[in-house]
Amino acid sequence: MEQKEWHQMDVAELQQVMQVHPKQGLTEEEAEQRRKTNGLNELSEGVKISPFTLFLNQFKDFMVLVLLGATLVSGLLGEYLDAITIVAIILINGVLGFVQEFRAERSLRALKQLSAPGAKVLRDGKVVHITAKGLVPGDIIVVESGDRIPADVRWLETSSCSVEESALTGESLPVNKHAESIMEKDVPLGDRKNIGYMGTMVTRGTAKGIVVHTGMNTEMGKIAHLIQSTETQETPLQHRLEQLGKILIGVSLALTIMVVVAGILHGQPATGMFLAGVSLAVAAIPEGLPAIVTIALALGVQRMIKRKAIVRKLPSVETLGCASVICSDKTGTLTQNKMTVTRVWTGGRMMEVTGQGYEPAGHILKDGKPVELRSDQSLRRLLQISGLCNNAEIYESKPDATRAKKKSKEEVPASSWELKGDPTEGALLTLAGKMGLSSAALSATYQRDKEFPFDSERKLMSVIVSHQGGRLLCTKGAPDVLLDACSYILWEGNVVPLTGTLRQKVLAANEEMASGALRVLGLAYRDLRPHDKPASEKEAECQLVFAGLAGMIDPPRREVRDAIATCRRAGIKTVMITGDHRTTAEAIASQLGIIPRGGLSMTGQELSRLDDKELDAKVDQTYVYARVSPEHKLRIVKSLQRKGHVVAMTGDGVNDAPAIKAADIGISMGITGTDVTKEASALVLSDDNFSTIVAAIEEGRSIYENIRKFIRYLLASNVGEILTMFFAMMMGLPMPLVPIQILWVNLVTDGLPAMALGVDQPEKDLMEHKPRGAKENIFARRLGWKIISRGVLIGLCTLGAFWLTLQHAPDAPGQLAKAQSVAFATLVMAQLIHVFDCRSSRSVFHRNPLQNKYLVLAVLSSVLLMLGVMYIEALQPIFKTVPLGLREWAITLVAAGIPTFLMGAGSVWGGRRHRNRRSMVKSANLSA
Repeated sequence: MEQKEWHQMDVAELQQVMQVHPKQGLTEEEAEQRRKTNGLNELSEGVKISPFTLFLNQFKDFMVLVLLGATLVSGLLGEYLDAITIVAIILINGVLGFVQEFRAERSLRALKQLSAPGAKVLRDGKVVHITAKGLVPGDIIVVESGDRIPADVRWLETSSCSVEESALTGESLPVNKHAESIMEKDVPLGDRKNIGYMGTMVTRGTAKGIVVHTGMNTEMGKIAHLIQSTETQETPLQHRLEQLGKILIGVSLALTIMVVVAGILHGQPATGMFLAGVSLAVAAIPEGLPAIVTIALALGVQRMIKRKAIVRKLPSVETLGCASVICSDKTGTLTQNKMTVTRVWTGGRMMEVTGQGYEPAGHILKDGKPVELRSDQSLRRLLQISGLCNNAEIYESKPDATRAKKKSKEEVPASSWELKGDPTEGALLTLAGKMGLSSAALSATYQRDKEFPFDSERKLMSVIVSHQGGRLLCTKGAPDVLLDACSYILWEGNVVPLTGTLRQKVLAANEEMASGALRVLGLAYRDLRPHDKPASEKEAECQLVFAGLAGMIDPPRREVRDAIATCRRAGIKTVMITGDHRTTAEAIASQLGIIPRGGLSMTGQELSRLDDKELDAKVDQTYVYARVSPEHKLRIVKSLQRKGHVVAMTGDGVNDAPAIKAADIGISMGITGTDVTKEASALVLSDDNFSTIVAAIEEGRSIYENIRKFIRYLLASNVGEILTMFFAMMMGLPMPLVPIQILWVNLVTDGLPAMALGVDQPEKDLMEHKPRGAKENIFARRLGWKIISRGVLIGLCTLGAFWLTLQHAPDAPGQLAKAQSVAFATLVMAQLIHVFDCRSSRSVFHRNPLQNKYLVLAVLSSVLLMLGVMYIEALQPIFKTVPLGLREWAITLVAAGIPTFLMGAGSVWGGRRHRNRRSMVKSANLSA
């Protein structure tokens, strides 16, 4: 016979399987024996990597090995300053990587902190307090409001017990627990109402249960195992830079060897050519590239912090730029995680309620006009019941006065309204407060005498209050159950008998609200005579007057719809993944514009029936996943990745952590997010605002484009340097540059201008393009062609300037030094002019060259460094340079400007032809 699940067993079966008496519990000897078998009730952290090993792992990267090679070459050339700089770059990168990985692995330690530190357990017939890690399967535990559940528990007894499980299941409301068996086997976690889970919080009532799972066997433990077994993804940037490093070293060494061989074959001294070749190798490999990438990422991080996005893992910043799917949790991410009454029905009228959250600000509208409470007695009674039959508290949380003084008025955070108690009751209390019936106002008039707490079997709650010599019974609960306890109804301001016709009108209003994904509560009352003192719920909850209905929902954030629309224009799909019910999820998704026409939704149960191949076939058409478990979220992320998507996963609960770690970029909520989720994520939203993701994506795209800009600049410049030497050697000319000049060109042009490109402003249409492919080569979109074509032109123009100067007076003393100085100046100026061309994907004429002030300053600095070695007499012998006259400067500047302006003019002409052709096609289509 197949073993039943814990939720399927009745209490008698459970006791027999666990071999424990519910009134005696285990003995200490039995508990110790089970502890030896099952281990301690704690989460393991898996195989630990020592900090030293973690640090050494940072130096296994291919680009790091390339840098070490460059260090060796620089040392052989006597360029000790370069060698020290490269070593410093390697160490800085290593430390940054170590810190990032060390912090990432703290996620499991944060998860352990969610386990309850203590537990009340029945041992040898007595309730004793022990540490939670001492619990074993079969222990009988007792919990009450405010307790964190210390292990996975099957309830034996409950009394008005509600448990807040949103961190584990994504359910936005506390779950009412009971002890009855649930016969279905395949039941989602959120629907197993006779089970309590480790780490969740009891919000109301008391319960007694038997421990069925401890440690890594709990649902929390399963999540811990998922985090341990989920591999960290290599970011697209890391992959592309590794590819780039391999290409650079191969091409650079091949060309350098060819230059050396060609020079020797044409009669150049072998020693001189070897030094020139080594200098070219150092210049060709941009050893500063990792440092510039790190600086660009770090500056981008600073900009993102100002836009409320905190980056925990530096390389992942760029990954945002190619995100094609955002998988978002619903509760607290797309919605406010604050239940809000949005509609009320009373006296036969449906009314809208404005305002969001727990701030008592808003209106009740009928046909778009505010309702006057004084003239509407039915509504007044409904609101009185909402405020009186309530145990929640709402208070205003104001910003810290000391911190506020230090900030400008624009930066001072607004006060917020916080809830203490059940979210449903908080929504009703806020509803009453919006019309002036606050807790304080009601308490001044009404005195509570007695309460009949909510019970999951009755599905009702009632209170008796005294006022002005009279007494009033107020009741709220499930509409269908409440109607059975009502004999009358408030209808158009009068109390009339609840006929079958009126009952159907109430049920129709209830159905209308429920179909809009609202959670609906009914409210009723009864005036009591002085001698009426009901002793039980049954005596109290009868002959009631039905007052009306209140429909509430966890509303979407106001700014999210616009953010999702921006994502759609940018070619990014938004997917909702939630533990809530399908109807609620679909309603929220429709309001936010997530589901397009023909889009699908799927429940966790439906997903479980699909294998990976079947899921892959449907994942691109599915936009909403409801009632899902942590394992389901992980499967969805991996399915999207198999389909070629770069996935960003957002969330705030523990249940989101495995999928967040598995995603290409994990995003957690800074305010409502758990420590586990934050530690597993790469990006934290400090304002919990979905629209901040869009800002972060824009920054990510901008950072990647800037990285492409300085790669384009550095490589085109280096190609120009190599080809200048290569063409000269193939033509049998003297060396146009001496080794020290090659190194100086590398120093002058590669540093500051490349860094300035890293902070360049994005182009205006950045968010109007689809995300680049995850496997896109770094030289895609004609970048390779631009690098080669500009590099060839820079090399030819430099060589041309050298040859013209040399031919002007070939036999004059010092003419070779003058020609080499012209080549040196031409190469530097050509690269510095070319840097402005790299700012645009179109041409140098497309953008204002003075817009990037940092770039202008960097270019001026480089020009001054070049002029210094040419005009300072003490430096001339070291760099083999001579001052240039007007003729030489004319040749230099014309030759240096040709590559950029020739290609720029060609791009402009080509662009006009493309636009004219497109206009002709459009006109022809219109004519047709």
